[in-house]
Amino acid sequence: MAKKPVQKQEVETTGHSWDGIEEFNNPLPKWWLYTLYVCIIWAVWYSIAYPAWPGIKSATAGYLGWSTRALVAEEIAEVEGRNAAINEKLATVELASIATDPELKTYATSSGAAVFKTWCAQCHGSGAAGAVGYPNLQDDDWLWGGSVEEIRTTVAHGIRQETDDDTRFSEMPAFGDDYLEPEQIDAVVNYVMSLSGEPKDASVVAAGMEVFAEDCASCHAEDGTGDREQGAPNLTDAIWLYGGDYDTVKETVTFSRFGVMPDWNERLTEAQVRAVATYVHQLGGGE
Repeated sequence: MAKKPVQKQEVETTGHSWDGIEEFNNPLPKWWLYTLYVCIIWAVWYSIAYPAWPGIKSATAGYLGWSTRALVAEEIAEVEGRNAAINEKLATVELASIATDPELKTYATSSGAAVFKTWCAQCHGSGAAGAVGYPNLQDDDWLWGGSVEEIRTTVAHGIRQETDDDTRFSEMPAFGDDYLEPEQIDAVVNYVMSLSGEPKDASVVAAGMEVFAEDCASCHAEDGTGDREQGAPNLTDAIWLYGGDYDTVKETVTFSRFGVMPDWNERLTEAQVRAVATYVHQLGGGE
């Protein structure tokens, strides 16, 4: 029996043609269309079930009530629950005893490092080496004291915070505001430079020493070694917070400095304050 000949059907075209080539209008494969429909249905369901549509203050919550913030909060709460006992211990024991408890010291150091990198590294650097105007916490030069108790007080109450009655506070006069004549400032700057290095003009050092004794020694001590009770820096150790060259020291004397540090007891728990104090203390300069 002879096969029935297959009749060739004309394929519908889009009507587009170029250089004699016509564009066919073949239908899409059914599997492709079904996949597209499923994706559309999935997208509509997802936008209803999960946070999706942005609003003025937040996105729609979705009827499932799921959120990444809630998930993170649950994980944080779980970790805090596991660490509750050791955090309670860290917050209540004598600060000096932390160093004698290996488990507590290890926890305080690692926890303090995390606190430091989150809240302190922006000013003091990730390695705590400081920057211009921000103290290096790795050396043994301390404005307010380097014991773990003194560091804890500084961290908790900050420097020159008007809202904290226990803050560290001192204020250097701006000697350029009708306190000293320009030649007196020049002389005392050269004297201060001579305490730890070479002055710019040695001929005025003697005159500068007299100015220092009259106007500066009450805070920085007669020999220039400073006073931690007032946060007055040691001027004899060649360690400078803002710089020790002539122009920088002159700017400091003329206009003064008034650095501010936050009081972290309002943002951190007592355990976190003690942890970061322990971390800073063991960096190399703790006393």
